[in-house]
Amino acid sequence: MKKIYCLSTCDTCKAILKDIQADKKGFLLQDIKTEKITAAQLDEMKKKAGSYEALFSRRAIKYKELGLKDKKLDEKDFRKLILEEYTFLKRPVVMFNDQIFVGSEKKTVEALKNSV
Repeated sequence: MKKIYCLSTCDTCKAILKDIQADKKGFLLQDIKTEKITAAQLDEMKKKAGSYEALFSRRAIKYKELGLKDKKLDEKDFRKLILEEYTFLKRPVVMFNDQIFVGSEKKTVEALKNSV
């Protein structure tokens, strides 16, 4: 599988997609704002990432707005929040063969570049 979950308006996502030449390598892109991720897609990501928390973005503006930093969240909460609001998915999420790369941290992007 060669799939990338991202936001087409996100400059960081655009830079990473350009860097790995996603368009030339046959990746299927899904803009999570216009095409919501399904529960099945999220569950597949969780299997590879190990937890919903690993897929959850604490950088989302709504994280602060909803006061989530002051709440104790569990796996069910992370799953529910990601499915309800696309901004809670850490991005980009790149599914490549049996691997998953989540987020834009330098080490994650380097590992991604080395794999594709």
